[in-house]
Amino acid sequence: MPQWLEVALRTFSALVVLFIITRFILGKRQITQLTYFEYITGITIGSIAAFISLHPDQNWMYGLVALLVWAIVMAGIEYFSLKSKRLRSLVEGKGTVLIKDGKIMEENMAKVRYTSEDLLEQLRKKNAFQAADVEFAVLETSGDLSVLMKPNKQPITPAHLGLRLPNQVEPQAVIMDGELITEGLATLGLSPGWLKTELDKQGILQENVYLAQANQYGELYVDLYDDQLKVPSPSARPLLQATLKKCQADLELFALSTQDQKAKNLYANCADQMRQVMEDMEPLLTTS
Repeated sequence: MPQWLEVALRTFSALVVLFIITRFILGKRQITQLTYFEYITGITIGSIAAFISLHPDQNWMYGLVALLVWAIVMAGIEYFSLKSKRLRSLVEGKGTVLIKDGKIMEENMAKVRYTSEDLLEQLRKKNAFQAADVEFAVLETSGDLSVLMKPNKQPITPAHLGLRLPNQVEPQAVIMDGELITEGLATLGLSPGWLKTELDKQGILQENVYLAQANQYGELYVDLYDDQLKVPSPSARPLLQATLKKCQADLELFALSTQDQKAKNLYANCADQMRQVMEDMEPLLTTS
């Protein structure tokens, strides 16, 4: 066998084994999420794979055995780390508090070799441009900085305003590359007939749709293959809100125009109830 072909086969074999090992051991972890041991293992098995590829004079089985040994050791540590908090802390380390009660912990900064410039840089990545705005910050084992802003610096949420918003359901893709996705429709309790009606309203053919998504409110977002064509934005909620406002205005008008006191009171009460309904539904109707 020509030496170049042997190198190619050995490289391909090492690549397959390396992919299997990293796929089932490291999983979906990002590079910044690797522990020290996983980082060392990655470098080592990469070196072994390179050795297998570029040294045809050596028995490639020795390299595969070394790869398998590292894989078994790594899998064992991962398994026992799940069972033992002490081992997990030893292998993965612990988070280090850098800011506590608004005070920078200089000793902890020195332990992790963090300078003030490093801290400010990481805070800016969390949209905290003043250290005085931070209540608590911890450097995680992944190297990421978790930040808790002071209460008066935290963004306002609907809960702060006393608003009750409905639970959100994930929008579902109902058309991809012109093909109907029935699972997405079923998840939202919609039918292919509903989808066809919505497309017909906008004068769109299904085969011209690159992507279509529907949400829990029955709104349909459509992107066409032809980027020059404009598709109107979903309007179900704005139309409903406008309809409710018109009904409330009509009831107030009826109350003013009638001379019958009983009817006047009835229309006025209905208008008040409609106003209350609109106030209760406002978070739902105005959520983008």
